[in-house]
Amino acid sequence: MSISTNQTEPQISILENYLKVRTLTNELCAPLQPEDFVVQPVVDVSPPKWHLAHTTWFFENFVLKPNMADYRVFDKDYHFLFNSYYETEGDRWIRSERGVLSRPWVKEIMAYRTYVDDHMRAYLSDEVISNNTLEVLTIGLHHEQQHQELLVYDLKHILGINPLFPSYKSFRGEVSDTNLEEEFLTVDEGVYTIGYQGKEFSFDNEKGVHQVFLHRYRIQDRLITNGEFMEFIEAGGYQDFNHWLMEGFEWVKKQNIRAPFYWFKQDGAWKHYTLAGLEDINPDEPVSHVSFYEADAFAKWKGKRLPTEFEWEVACKMHEPEIPESANFVDNRNFRPIPRQGENTQFYGDVWEWTNSAYLAYPYYQKPEGALGEYNGKFMINTMVLRGGSYATSRNHIRPTYRNFFHPHLRWQFTGIRLAENF
Repeated sequence: MSISTNQTEPQISILENYLKVRTLTNELCAPLQPEDFVVQPVVDVSPPKWHLAHTTWFFENFVLKPNMADYRVFDKDYHFLFNSYYETEGDRWIRSERGVLSRPWVKEIMAYRTYVDDHMRAYLSDEVISNNTLEVLTIGLHHEQQHQELLVYDLKHILGINPLFPSYKSFRGEVSDTNLEEEFLTVDEGVYTIGYQGKEFSFDNEKGVHQVFLHRYRIQDRLITNGEFMEFIEAGGYQDFNHWLMEGFEWVKKQNIRAPFYWFKQDGAWKHYTLAGLEDINPDEPVSHVSFYEADAFAKWKGKRLPTEFEWEVACKMHEPEIPESANFVDNRNFRPIPRQGENTQFYGDVWEWTNSAYLAYPYYQKPEGALGEYNGKFMINTMVLRGGSYATSRNHIRPTYRNFFHPHLRWQFTGIRLAENF
C-alpha cells in the first residue's frame, strides 16, 4: 500500500485497497452474535462494536469532513463516543467504560460503516485527491489493520474467559514439514543502519534513520515453543526469583501467575483456550500470551537473553529480508500460531516477539503536526518494543522496521519469545 501522486490508476488502487481493508474488518466480526459486540472484560479490551465505529470515525473525521463538499456527519454524538485518544479532537468517552455503551445498537454501527463507505467510494471515484489527503487515507488504512489485529486479541479475550470456551472459528489448516531443530544465526560485530529507508508507507516511529554499533551476537532461528515453555514451568520457573526482574516477580506474586494466559491444567494435562475452542496444548506451536516479564525470565532460565530491537532488525534483514510464503498471517485465516515449517525463521507472523528495548524515539524523530502527531510519539514511555507481526497481522502491513509496543505486564495480545546471546 503506497502513497502515490498519480491521480488516475493509483487512485483506483487506493479505492480497491480501502474496500478490501474495510471488508476484512466486517469478515472478522461475521462469526459473532449480538451479545458479543458490547463485552469489555478489562480496560485493555475494547468491545468489537467500538472497533467497528472508531475505525469508521477515523475516515469520517480525517478524510470526509475536511475534504468532501457538503458532507454531513452520520451522527454528531459519534465524535464524542468513538474518538480514542486524540486530544486535538476534543472530549471523548472514557476508555474503561466503552463496554457500557449498549447504544448505539450494532445495526446502527453497521449502518454507520455503510454510510461512510458509500461516501468514501464516491469521494475516491470522483474527486482529485491531494497528496496530503492520500497520506491521511493511507494512515487510516493501516490504522484499521492495527484495529483488526486488536479486534482478534479482544475477541479471544471475550470468548476465552467464558466458562463455555466457545469457538470463534474452527481450525481446518494442515501443518506439515514441521521443523523444530534449533540453530542460532550469527551477526558479526559492526555498525548497522536502523530505520525505514524505502518509499512505501511507514509509521513515524520507524523514521529517523541512524546507525548503531552491535557486538557480535547470535539469535535463534525460530520461536520458542509451548513444549519448551512447559519445561520452564515444570522446573519451577515461576517460583524462582533468580530468573525474574524485581518488578516482574512482584507481578507474578500479586497476580498469582503460574502459566501463560489462557493456560491451565485439567486432569494433570495442560490445556489452553484457542480461537477454535478448548484444546490440548500442542508442544510444537510457538508459545503465545506471555508478558515481557515472562519472556525475560524464560530467557534467563535458559542462560540467554532477549534480543534488542536493533539486533532483531539487523538479523531479520540479514537472514530473512523477504517475507516467506510459509509465514503465518491473518491472510491465512489460521487464527493460531503454527509450528515452524521448513526453513522459515518465523521472523514474520505467528506471534510478536518481545525485545529487550524500551520504546523510545529514534534520533532525528519528528512528531507530525496536528491530531495525527498523537499517533505514536505520546506513547514513548514505560513500554517495550515488539517485532515481527502475528497471525492476526495482515501480510502487507508488516516489514522488518515495524515497531510495536506494549506495557511489560500485558499478555492478552499474541506475544512470544526468540532468544539471543553474545559469544
